[in-house]
Amino acid sequence: MSVLLSSVNGVAASLFATLFPSDCRLCGTPLTNISRLPVCQACLIAIRPIAGGTCSVCGERRLSPHDFAAGQDEARRGLCQRLAPPPFSKAAAYGSYDGGLRESMHLLKYEQVRPAATALGRMLAEASAGLESASASSLAQTPLAVVPVPLHARKLRQRGFNQSELIGRSALKVSRVSGRLALHAGVLGRRRETQSQTGLTRHQRRENIRGAFVVARPEQIAGREVPLVDDVFTIGTTVSECARVLHRAGASKIYVATVARTLKAKDATVLRNFGVAGQTEPGKTECEGTEHAKTLAAAG
Repeated sequence: MSVLLSSVNGVAASLFATLFPSDCRLCGTPLTNISRLPVCQACLIAIRPIAGGTCSVCGERRLSPHDFAAGQDEARRGLCQRLAPPPFSKAAAYGSYDGGLRESMHLLKYEQVRPAATALGRMLAEASAGLESASASSLAQTPLAVVPVPLHARKLRQRGFNQSELIGRSALKVSRVSGRLALHAGVLGRRRETQSQTGLTRHQRRENIRGAFVVARPEQIAGREVPLVDDVFTIGTTVSECARVLHRAGASKIYVATVARTLKAKDATVLRNFGVAGQTEPGKTECEGTEHAKTLAAAG
């Protein structure tokens, strides 16, 4: 039976390659597997989560031996020890915003390859697993109100979808605690269009985003814990502004979950030197990497 199935799968793959010739959208390798996601297995294997310890507040990589402050049970990087707490309780991301992960996100956002949202949703679900366990509502009856960062109406019409909402919906479908999560896409709105944050200083980013968001349906988040989902965490300006607005509207606690985050140059260099960013993690076998790729490919 297994030989027969293998033969059938081989014929199907050959027929697919003949009738629907295509190349991987990330590396250009000819595709031979039937999948709605036009990304080869090797590129999927290379998309790995951030390995090692992360700050318990902002989710940034921890590389300093002084990340544990006196009297703290959880590690915080130096900046989070010195500054006032952010408006969110905890942030987590799946991977570093570079290489195949960034290109996969661009497939969704700029090339309209919607099946990429399913694979990215699986990554978001993995990143948010720790946030769900940290929630004080883990035993409560009221589901957490999952809120995607919104696009301005003009950008939404232009793109045709909000990538954060698509990824969030996909994440909820595969979450281990999906029964405790409810997506509320219309809660947060973007009342004015902002310029691109690229190239702006931290201060300019804050001024650019200030007052851009409004809570349209406060009754849906009042007194509830809110996982705020977005595609990328850069320096946290956008999610921080969203969190402030949600808090003012009555949300009890905000968590931030993103598919990717921009690591500091020093962090990214260290990760590459240790074979973490964009590669199979040290200690992972090629077989384990292949299973990871199969999971993402199935999502497509």
